[in-house]
This record gives sequence, C-alpha cells and structure tokens, in this order.
Amino acid sequence: MPTEILMPALSPTMEEGTLAKWLVKEGDTVSSGDILAEIETDKATMEFEAVDEGVIGKILIAEGSDGVKVNTPIAVLLEEGESAEDISAPKAEAPAPKPEAKTEAKAAAPEAKAAAATPATPAPAPAEASSGERVFASPLARRIAAEKGLDLGRIKGSGPHGRIVKADVENAKPEAAPAAAEAKAAEAPKAAEPAKAAMPTGASADAVKKMYEGREFEEVKLDGMRRTVAARLTEAKQTIPHFYLRRDIKLDALLKFRSQLNKQLEARGVKLSVNDFVIKACALALQQVPAANAVWAGDRILKLKPSDVAVAVAIEGGLFTPVLKDAEMKSLSALSAEMKDLAGRARNKKLAPHEYSGGTFAISNLGMYGVDNFDAVINPPHGAILAVGAGVKKPVVGADGELSVATVMSVTLSVDHRVIDGALGAELLQAIVDNLESPMLMLA
Repeated sequence: MPTEILMPALSPTMEEGTLAKWLVKEGDTVSSGDILAEIETDKATMEFEAVDEGVIGKILIAEGSDGVKVNTPIAVLLEEGESAEDISAPKAEAPAPKPEAKTEAKAAAPEAKAAAATPATPAPAPAEASSGERVFASPLARRIAAEKGLDLGRIKGSGPHGRIVKADVENAKPEAAPAAAEAKAAEAPKAAEPAKAAMPTGASADAVKKMYEGREFEEVKLDGMRRTVAARLTEAKQTIPHFYLRRDIKLDALLKFRSQLNKQLEARGVKLSVNDFVIKACALALQQVPAANAVWAGDRILKLKPSDVAVAVAIEGGLFTPVLKDAEMKSLSALSAEMKDLAGRARNKKLAPHEYSGGTFAISNLGMYGVDNFDAVINPPHGAILAVGAGVKKPVVGADGELSVATVMSVTLSVDHRVIDGALGAELLQAIVDNLESPMLMLA
C-alpha cells in the first residue's frame, strides 16, 4: 500500500515549516537515510531523511511552499510492485467501516468515547492493533511483522510521529512489547500538548489596524521564528518568577590581560573578545556554585554537572541561543573559535536543533551596542541569564579611599526563583565578578 511521507517536526518548537527544496523527484528510488528535502523550521534550514525504502510515487507539496503544518502529507512512497496508479487507493479506503462505526458510537454514546477514538487527520499505512486502535507502520515493517508473527500494536515506533519502521520490528522483543505499547499510549496525549500552545492573545489584528486607519504602515507577516520567540518569551514572563541582581565589574585587569594574550595569539590568527572571557567566567562560576547549575523541570529541579552555557545571537527577525557544552573544560581560544562558528551558522540558519537546545545558563551581551545595562528575559528551562552591558570609564573609590578612573561593566543576573534563591543567586554572581576581575585565575 502506498505510504504518505509526512511533514516532520525537525525542532522541539516546530509546528509548521517551509519546504525549501526537494532533493528527489518522482520516480527516484530511495533508501532509509537518503536525504529527501531541505526544510526550513522556525530556527534553521535542515535536511529531511527517508526512514524507509521505496520509490517516490508523487510529490504532493511543491518546493517553496511555506506554512506547511507538521504531519501534513508531502509525498507518497511506493513499495516494490506498486505504481503511481495505486496512489489513489488509500484515499478510497479512507471512510472505512470501523472508524465510522466508532465515530457514530461516540456521537450516540458519550460514555463510550474512549472506544470511539479515531485519528484527527489521515495518516500513512495504518494497521489494526489487537486493541482495535490504529497503528501506523511502514509497508516493510508490516511485512516483517507479519512474517515474524509480531503484533504491531505492541511495538513502539521510532519514526516520525511514532511511525513503526523496519528497525523497530527487527529489534522488537516479545517480553518488552506490552510495556512499549503502554508507553506509546501514555505518550499520545503528551504529544498533542504542544499543538495546544497558541500565540498570546490580545486585541485582534483587525481591531489594531482600525486604530491606524488613514495612517501609512506596512503589515509584516510573522514567520515561524518570530512566532516562536513571541510565544516562548511571553510564557517566560508569565510563568517564571524573575528576580534581578545587579553588579558593577571593574574590567581594567581583564582588558590588560586580554591585550597581552591577543598579541601572543596573533600569529595563530586568534583574537579573544571580552565576551569570550564572560563565557569562561560564567562556566567556571557554575562549577564553583554547583547548586546554581540547574534548570526547572515542571515538578522538579535538574542539577547538571557540566557547564553548558548558551549565548544569545541576534539574527534578522529573531535570535538564536547556541549552547557551548562543557565550557568549563575548554580554553579561551577554543571557546572563541566555537562561538564564532556557532554565531556564523546561526546567522545563516544552519544550526542543528541539538546545537541550540539545552544549557542551564545563558548570556545576553548588548555592550557592543553601547547599552550600559538592561534586564534579560530567562529562556526556559534555564535557571538564570546574565545581561552584559558596555564597559564605560567611571570614577571609582579605591580601597584606600582614593578616587580614580576605571573601566566598569554593569551586569544584571535574571534568576528563576523556583530554581535559585536570592542568596544562592548572589553567590553565583559574586563568583562571576571574581573571575572577571581576576582573569588570570581562570587559567589556573
């Protein structure tokens, strides 16, 4: 039976995407792992791989199409012995008696609604489980399962949206099957939860536009990234109890040390920025105050051992927060090179999801724009974010009471009070200050 290839969810926040380019054409033979298309998500342009083998029978969504919802059929895959003439067959079978009977039973008897559940949208290659529920598997997987006498309803799929593929059937163990089926059933309602998340509501577009009748304006359509930024940051401000800790950091020792290092590293083509030192200082501080190296996880706190530090990178229309993993273990020059690479690929939307997911702590630096100080919004599930301002010449009073001039950088630590209490946040910020004011100690 022909199998529909669905629009995949290629990032944790993706609800729709743009089918940027097809890398196969109708009639091409593909195998598992072959690249089928390039898809623009809310964060990046990514390659979409085949999870099964067969022939591309029909392309349903043309390249360049935007706003394609996740789980929408984008192409049809034919298995051995099938032809393009068979593509219409699944659609003709769509109003099958059993699902209809269930739907009617649901309408006639609300108390039987659990037995009357049917998929909300058409799905590829359905099979019947022993429980009567529909199971989605590739043709090859169904054939192998039949040969081995396995119940597909007891196998957990690893393909897109839980679809059972060849490897799942080959690796299936009879004794583990019931647990897998239960896990799949438990995950089903959770999988639907992200779809419930909607853009924050306010005055309607028509109501706002009416306020500006007679005024010249340009209407800008929201892309996936802008929608995601709006939804996540609104969620952050509405659900995270922020509190803020502010400190001034004297940079003169750091600037002198940086100048010396850059002269020595010039032959290697390395030039360290102040931001590289900030990343290192924060990574070490998370090791010095391990209780603050934590994230909020719904009904618990997760304390991480490595320092995975995210850094905000502004791009046109939004921002990325690529994560520098194990930052406490890396040299300043290694952090500098990795940050340049991540920032460059972020601006070209070429980051993979694992490169901007995770982390416990983030840095947002607006000092290069001349901003003295600001308050950053926590990026969930992070426990804190450091807002870094510009280094500015200011009069300071020394320990001896003498007045002098120093380069001072203002920072603000935004903290999730569910994860980090006031005293612990102050301890973390003090460690960051100490590391930046005594930069040579970061190399010890």
